[in-house]
Amino acid sequence: MKRIFLFVATNFAIMITLSIVLSLLGVTGYLTADGLDYATLMVFSLVWGFGGAAISLLMSRWMAKTAMGVQLVDGRTGQAELDWLHTTVQRLTQKAGLPMPEVGIYDSAEVNAFATGPSKRSSLVAVSSGLMRSMRREEIEGVLAHEVSHIQNGDMVTMTLIQGVVNAFSIFFSRVIANIVRQLVDERISGLVFFITTIVFDIVFSFLGMMVVAWFSRAREFRADAGAAVLSSPNNMIAALQRLQVNQALVDHSQPQLATMKISGGKATGLRALLMTHPPLEERIAALQRPTLR
Repeated sequence: MKRIFLFVATNFAIMITLSIVLSLLGVTGYLTADGLDYATLMVFSLVWGFGGAAISLLMSRWMAKTAMGVQLVDGRTGQAELDWLHTTVQRLTQKAGLPMPEVGIYDSAEVNAFATGPSKRSSLVAVSSGLMRSMRREEIEGVLAHEVSHIQNGDMVTMTLIQGVVNAFSIFFSRVIANIVRQLVDERISGLVFFITTIVFDIVFSFLGMMVVAWFSRAREFRADAGAAVLSSPNNMIAALQRLQVNQALVDHSQPQLATMKISGGKATGLRALLMTHPPLEERIAALQRPTLR
C-alpha cells in the first residue's frame, strides 16, 4: 500500500507541476475552432512527454529509498556483511572511474538489487537482505558490478530520454489522428469523438512504445553484464546469474511498474516477451560465456 500511495501521489504531483509549467509557457489549448494548433500541440507533447519522465528521474533516488525502505550504509556499521557491501561498491566504482554512489540495503525476502538516480554523481546502489543471504560473496560482487555498470553507462538517463520520446510521440500523434477522425463525424458529437479517439490512440501508441522501451532495456542488461565482467570477472557474473536461475521464484514480479528496478525478469513467451525489461537468464549467461569476454 505504501508503494501504491507513493506512486499515485508522485504522479499527481507531476501532473500539477507540468500543468503549472504549461500555464507559464502560455500553452492553454491546442484545439481551436479551425482545428489543431500544431505548434502548441508540439509544446504540449514535449512538456508532458519529457517533463514527466524527467521529474520521475530526478525523484528516482528518493522514491526508491522511500518506497523500498532502503537503509543507507557507510562502511562503518561494525557489521561485517554491510561494511563489506559498502567496500565492494566503493572498489568497483573506483575501478569504473565513478563518484561513490549511496549504498543501501532493504529488508525483503526477494533476491534483488538495483541502481537508480538522476546522474552519475547522484546515484544509489541497493540490495535486498534476501540477496545478501542467498548468494556467496563472489556472486554478490558480480551483481554489484552489474549495477555499477548501469551507472557507468548512464542507463537511467538514456532510459528517461527514450521514454520521453515515446511519450511525446504518443501524445502528439494520438491527437493528430483524433482531429482527423473528429472532422469525419457530425459536429454535434465531434468533441466526444475527439476525446474517445485520443484515449484509444494514446493507449495504442503507448503500448507500441512500451515495446521500444523494453527492447532498449533488454539491450542495456546485456551491456551491464558485459561491463560487470570487466569490473569484476566473467565468472562472478555468470555465477550470479546461475544463482538467480535457482532462486528465480524469489524475485518479486507482482508490480510491473517496478520491473526496471529488478535484477532479472520472469519468463514469458509471445507478445509478453516483447514487453520484458530483462532478457532470459539463459541468454545472458550464454552471452557472457562467449570467448570474446574471456
